[in-house]
Amino acid sequence: MSEEFRQRNVQCITPSGLHRLAYTEWGDPGNRKMLVCVHGLSRCGRDFDALARAMAGDYRVVCPDVPGRGLSGWLKNPMEYQVQTYVADMVTLLARLDADSVHWVGTSMGGMIGMALASLAETPVQKLVLNDVGPTITAVSLARIGEYLGKAPQFPDFATAVQYIRAVSVPFGAHSDAEWSILTEHVTRRQPDGSYRMHYDPAIAVPFNAAKPDKDIELWSYYDAIRCPTLVVRGALSDFLKRETVQEMAGRGPRPRTVEIPEVGHAPTLMHADQIAIVRDFLLAA
Repeated sequence: MSEEFRQRNVQCITPSGLHRLAYTEWGDPGNRKMLVCVHGLSRCGRDFDALARAMAGDYRVVCPDVPGRGLSGWLKNPMEYQVQTYVADMVTLLARLDADSVHWVGTSMGGMIGMALASLAETPVQKLVLNDVGPTITAVSLARIGEYLGKAPQFPDFATAVQYIRAVSVPFGAHSDAEWSILTEHVTRRQPDGSYRMHYDPAIAVPFNAAKPDKDIELWSYYDAIRCPTLVVRGALSDFLKRETVQEMAGRGPRPRTVEIPEVGHAPTLMHADQIAIVRDFLLAA
């Protein structure tokens, strides 16, 4: 194929109206073996470029932009920025793709969406990778995220935008200057005056702030209903997924394989060869 990836979109609906769900597609569009990769709270589907490139020979890889992020539309009612909305959108996306079964990689929020979908009867999710997310979301991490979510700062130039992304993404661990530029490029947009702004709807923070999460969020009812083979990847320094939670996860629900990435917090970016190999080996294992 001459093109490395394709940009597509599908129309979805919520009670407040229609919106566009954008996605990046890699690999042979005729491949019935499908991998869906879903990003974190304020990120976008292009976060998975390195992983998608590595997996495109084996899968049709689809990386959606969750509504309000990336190239997807913004919701008319901010209170619809909820996991239930995102799960419904993913079902619409899978119908568009004619996908009866999928393997799923979800980072942070993308893993929460994956858990919710995988917990349902007759779920299409046949293998699940939870990247630094589990059924207990710590209040400490939610407070940290709340400090920057929805602030929508503007930057005089791209270099300043990179500095900001590096500052709020320190838990991602060590990355090269080129990698930080990539991690900034797709979550910011250049404005007509040459400045840059974050490329997500600031209103995604509305339901987050309305909930005022001052204690851990528990999602064990979803997790315990999952039956497919599951891999849990944890950043060793993560404040989002505690080691104790992973230990409890290992003994209940899908009884997943667990892997810890040293010198990384929330969350491993799955850009580096060692992290990609962990995911790839699990997904392709018989």
